[in-house]
Amino acid sequence: MGVFFQSVQGILIIIILIAVGYVLAQKKWFSDESTKMIAKLVTQVALPAYMIYTITHDFTAAKLIKLLPNLVIPCLSMTILIGISVIMIKVLHIDKDHQGLFSSMFFNSNTVFVGLPVNMALFGPESLPYVLVYYMANTTFFWTLGTYLIQVDGEKKGTFNWKTTIGKLLSPPLLGFIIGLILVILHIQLPNFLMSDFQYVGNLTIPLSMIFIGISISNAGLTNVTFHKENVGVLFGRFICAPLLMSALFLFIPGPALMKQVFIIQAAMPVMTNAPVVAKLYHADSNYAAIMVTETTVLSLFVVPVLMMIIK
Repeated sequence: MGVFFQSVQGILIIIILIAVGYVLAQKKWFSDESTKMIAKLVTQVALPAYMIYTITHDFTAAKLIKLLPNLVIPCLSMTILIGISVIMIKVLHIDKDHQGLFSSMFFNSNTVFVGLPVNMALFGPESLPYVLVYYMANTTFFWTLGTYLIQVDGEKKGTFNWKTTIGKLLSPPLLGFIIGLILVILHIQLPNFLMSDFQYVGNLTIPLSMIFIGISISNAGLTNVTFHKENVGVLFGRFICAPLLMSALFLFIPGPALMKQVFIIQAAMPVMTNAPVVAKLYHADSNYAAIMVTETTVLSLFVVPVLMMIIK
């Protein structure tokens, strides 16, 4: 029971922060522009600073280089999930206009806005390198195959725009990770005042991320939550299929206990908050994507403590 209460306490930290965002959004504190500003502040300023500070402060070159081969595990997991999503589309007779979105949401998870603070709350700073490894794989899959599948759903039947795709892959958080990696490998020490700035700015990441999720839930509207077959299929993918598959992979691929725990939690995170944005851009069903972000985010608050009980 100690593990359960530890998990619940970690989730309660997150629920309270999400509730702050939700309540303030209900009170009309945030316009569309201010909400976008919070998302930009997290992804383009706070999170890159957080990456640089944490990597250069807590890790050595040998430890980071040792992590990179572990990319194969989340990549293999998401590849298999794509195949399972295709089967689910046929079994559930998913609407043709939703098939790409369904598949993308089935195999991609929210590794930053939810995954990062959840893992930090549950496992502490030691979990960060494994969070980053999963994030690298997840980001690559979403901005390539995931985005293409969403394009196919929309009116703009898309081909890859490699310039845009590479730009998305080299996102500020990933660039922050790469800069931190280079600094550690080259044994470059930043001045103390600069490290303090990175620390202060980076500390905005978790609270602002959770407030943003609360705003998103408020905007999507809890009354729009439904459980028809297309929604249930995504829930199955996110909360049952993905963590079970990740657990199964560790039966064949050995790894540290903490890496296994982090990867399972990351695999079971909600739908990416970028999914509705990309769907709207390519004239796919952004409302369907927004509802799934809401459903999976709310349900993850109940799923994570249960998972922690099982994997501890």
